[in-house]
Amino acid sequence: MAVNKTNSKKRGALGKGLGALLKDSPQKDKSTEAEEDKMPVAGIFEISLSDVQVNPYQPRTHFDKTALEELAESIRVQGIIQPITVRRLADNEYQLISGERRFQASKLAGLEMIPAYIRTANDQQMLEMALIENIQRENLNALEIAHSYQRLLAECDLKQEQLGDRVGKNRTTVNNYLRLLKLPPDIQAGIRDQKISMGHARALINIEDVDKQLAIFKKTIEEELSVRKVEALVKELNDGAPQKPTKESESLDPVKKYEINKLQQKLASHFGTKVSLKSDKKDKGEIKIPFHSTSDLNRILEILELI
Repeated sequence: MAVNKTNSKKRGALGKGLGALLKDSPQKDKSTEAEEDKMPVAGIFEISLSDVQVNPYQPRTHFDKTALEELAESIRVQGIIQPITVRRLADNEYQLISGERRFQASKLAGLEMIPAYIRTANDQQMLEMALIENIQRENLNALEIAHSYQRLLAECDLKQEQLGDRVGKNRTTVNNYLRLLKLPPDIQAGIRDQKISMGHARALINIEDVDKQLAIFKKTIEEELSVRKVEALVKELNDGAPQKPTKESESLDPVKKYEINKLQQKLASHFGTKVSLKSDKKDKGEIKIPFHSTSDLNRILEILELI
């Protein structure tokens, strides 16, 4: 791609993209007050990497090192296919709006100059453009998307309908992501570290009790439960809450009840007959293994290695 030096004439704008989403604001800030007549405010130019500051509004908190190295190698071979976008703060001083992966990979590739689309933007526009660009173009995890949505609502003064229009999602989808931020920190960390998926998290949201949420979260990781199994477990937990408890299971934690039922099924499978396993809230209980004849009893005793 042929680009101009910073003292060359302005090249045509990049066409549609973020500029179509967010028009330049007439407000003046540091970037727009700094000798605008010396630098065009829209166009592609080649600027020094050392003159570019990272974006303080970057929503992505982690960049995969392997993927970054692969991109750097591609840049060494092919060059920069898509320019980064920056705003001008002063002479030879720019701030990233979008393209931090390309920026970081270019430094790894040993480049000194990089093609950039220069435009004006105030701080709020910087945040909005960075968030929207990353949501649309980067492989953010569900929690990063949720935080990005929350920042757009809170810091850019957008309503959910407006946010949905900006990111191309309906209100329900936006709300599902925002609900993730109500989960306990441990579960949010699990989403961030990809220990559980968005589907798992959406099921866990439907549990009101935090301790029960965490119990099923840990169980999900330990047993590598599918989303469908977690949904079924949550449904069983919620459906079981309103039922009248028996004397044996009064006030029994639904998660513990699930464990007991699971153990009961294992025992029944092991002995080849229906097994009754009961436990109360004090962890006291009993196991009943019925038999239907003397030979059936002997079979069970053999399994127990008692004869």
